[in-house]
Amino acid sequence: MSRHLLVLCALLAAPAQAQTGNAGYRVGVVSESGDIATWLKPTATGLAVDRVVPVGIMPSDIDGPHNITVSPDGKSYYITIAHGTPFGSLWKMDVAGDSLLGRAQVELFPTTISVTPDGQFAFVANSDFHGDHPRTNVVSVIHTPTMTKITDVPACDMPHGVKVNHAGTAVYVSCMHSDEILQLDVATFGISRRAKTGEGHAMVSTGSVHHECAPTFVSVSPDDRRLYVACNVGNTLQVWDAAGLAPIKEIPVGKGAYNVEPSPDGKLVIVTNKKDQSVSVIDASTLTEIARIPTSKKIVHGVAYSPDSRWAYVSSESIGTDPGAVDVIDLAARRAVASVAVPGQPTGITILRSPSTSARR
Repeated sequence: MSRHLLVLCALLAAPAQAQTGNAGYRVGVVSESGDIATWLKPTATGLAVDRVVPVGIMPSDIDGPHNITVSPDGKSYYITIAHGTPFGSLWKMDVAGDSLLGRAQVELFPTTISVTPDGQFAFVANSDFHGDHPRTNVVSVIHTPTMTKITDVPACDMPHGVKVNHAGTAVYVSCMHSDEILQLDVATFGISRRAKTGEGHAMVSTGSVHHECAPTFVSVSPDDRRLYVACNVGNTLQVWDAAGLAPIKEIPVGKGAYNVEPSPDGKLVIVTNKKDQSVSVIDASTLTEIARIPTSKKIVHGVAYSPDSRWAYVSSESIGTDPGAVDVIDLAARRAVASVAVPGQPTGITILRSPSTSARR
């Protein structure tokens, strides 16, 4: 039996467990060791598998889908494929039939993706996890209608998070090893500003300094006024003023802060704590942690929200034969209310909205 078929059988046997709320959207998650994208639908009892889509082209090796995002018009979705010979790629998939619409070669171990509000450009952070460091890695810029790579922008040492603002004018990049955030201008594809989030991985490893952030991800508030930066080593959430690219506050969260996203209504910010088996819920107005919610699995990865900001969906990675999961969090009750098993190391997670609720993520 093929690896893809084994994964599919395991998913179809996974039960949903609790009330999730309104429908009209799907939750998409990619499994890095399973080479699949799984689409889950909200049900009266939790989440249920809607469909499973195999991805990848290497017959005897893992292709490693790492991140997933949906186009602004809701007609396609994009997946980063981390492994290659040697470079990874960005895939564009058709929502209607899950067929491959095109793919573009990027660089070494692409991780996260962000698409401009007009749907014309995708920015991909190439983290180069297995390469020698320190070195300057690139952010790839893809013209999505033709799936043509326009350029590779020399950025920083291990860029991992990338996010386009809602105005479509700026792209923010978090750089783990060089411990900084960058701003790229969409009009020029050039780096216009950069700011340090900590002292840097190389300097800390020599024992010469004491503060390292190692930012794994950066997100933008719905009004584009603030940036949220997850510090994987610092175990904090940094809040930045986007206009001045200046720090506002640093908030302690759980160990191994990894991904961060504000809710669509802008009222909450969730940080996934990869080494703490929890997520931190931050009040965006007071910039304080108001809840720390345990997750069903140990290695917490990504977070996405229902369009009405009522529910959060959190992916957690697999450990050995134990499958990963997507947990459903009731944001009113501030607790996890359901979980569905997802095999093959689930990582990146997103929302596919119905046409009436479609908007950029």
